[in-house]
Amino acid sequence: MKKKLLKITKWLTLICLALFIFKGCIAAKLEVPYIKPRATTQYWNLPTGSKIAYTHIEGKGIKKPYPIIYLHGGPGGYVYTKNIETLGALSESGYDVYLYDQIGCGLSERLEKVNEYTALRHVKDLEEIIRKIGAEKVILVGQSWGGSLAVLYAADHSDKVDKIVFTCPGAIKPANTSLEKMKAPDSLNLKDTESPNAKVLSIVLNPRYVSIGIWSRFFGKKLASDREVDGFLTSMANVFTKSHVYDPANALPEEGGAGGYCNLNTSVSYGSLKDPRIKLKNSKISVLVMKGQYDNIDWGYTKEYLDLFSNNKFKLVPNAGHQIFAEHPELYINTIKDFLTANP
Repeated sequence: MKKKLLKITKWLTLICLALFIFKGCIAAKLEVPYIKPRATTQYWNLPTGSKIAYTHIEGKGIKKPYPIIYLHGGPGGYVYTKNIETLGALSESGYDVYLYDQIGCGLSERLEKVNEYTALRHVKDLEEIIRKIGAEKVILVGQSWGGSLAVLYAADHSDKVDKIVFTCPGAIKPANTSLEKMKAPDSLNLKDTESPNAKVLSIVLNPRYVSIGIWSRFFGKKLASDREVDGFLTSMANVFTKSHVYDPANALPEEGGAGGYCNLNTSVSYGSLKDPRIKLKNSKISVLVMKGQYDNIDWGYTKEYLDLFSNNKFKLVPNAGHQIFAEHPELYINTIKDFLTANP
């Protein structure tokens, strides 16, 4: 009887595995939006081989000497229309404002070789963008992963960075995971947000998406089209962006700019990065760190930015989540303005 049960179990396992593999080979039909160029969309063809989509809002009146460059979250995120509308207000103060979709995201081109999506590639692209702009120095505004990217760039180009605004920044890469255990001061009254993991589990464990991830991360191959993989990430974003705000009613509708392969592969490269903290240990770059009271980034990761950049200002935004710009756009932009004005 025992042998018979083992045999049945073995065959059932093989059948389930065969079904999983079979389903993994069937392209998914996803009902999600896909981003379209705006009237303001322009393109850079960079020496790195990246074709980058961007929006430039020219500074009005007396021009400020250094332009602002916005670095969106992710990896695999993109520039929302709301980002353009909100940060575009800084042009009224004389700042040239640039917002670009990182390679493999938004309206920017997708790469044929998925193993070329690395953190270092994003840094190299930013280097070339700053050369294209021709500015002596720049002001970086980094949201979430964009903050991590700003640190990686500043580590080797501190002479090109005037100021940095970190808004709900992600962990500095490579991440020091022990910081997750750090407790925030009670005075900040930080609140935990509802984890979206359970809600996106059905997508993450979809046989097709699992197969795509295996082929992409382990073999550097595309099992599915960019459009299909972008669609999977957009499906997940429709769920988890609601956890990025204090009030779900303020969650931004997805515009369909998610970069699926960029998301899958960029994180694989973190372990091979040189630690940027060493070069920034005595940095004098002036920084603003903004954090929502309901931000889902662990306090220890936020605190590391304050410890690394001694010339800092910290702003806690009550009743805000990970996307402060979506919930409190006026407070968001006025805080940035005040920081730039107070630190000429």
